[in-house]
Amino acid sequence: MKPDITSSALNRFLLGNGQDPDPRFTLANERTFLAWIRTALALLASGVAVEAFSQGVFVAGAKRPLVVGLLSMSLLVSLGAFWRWLSVERALRRESALLISPLTPLLSLGCAVLVGGVMIALWGQG
Repeated sequence: MKPDITSSALNRFLLGNGQDPDPRFTLANERTFLAWIRTALALLASGVAVEAFSQGVFVAGAKRPLVVGLLSMSLLVSLGAFWRWLSVERALRRESALLISPLTPLLSLGCAVLVGGVMIALWGQG
């Protein structure tokens, strides 16, 4: 079967040159990408849930930064997941070393800041 011209052009544009890696590595990279997307969706759902169902839980002005923080982290994780997938796929094709992703420390720091903010907001009610 002849490859689709559009997908070949897209592959060349996104992935550049190199050898096709073992499909197991490509599929493992895809599973990791999907795990990051699930994390982004969980952050998105959390932001929506806080906005919709936390009436009267937080002191005035504390809910909005939490919601914006959750939604912002969701956006960053989504974009970071794509960037990480692409860089790993390119490295596999070029048989080069994998770069360290800033996604993990950023997510950890963002969660720590949000948890700290929630703790401070809830402490202010006591």
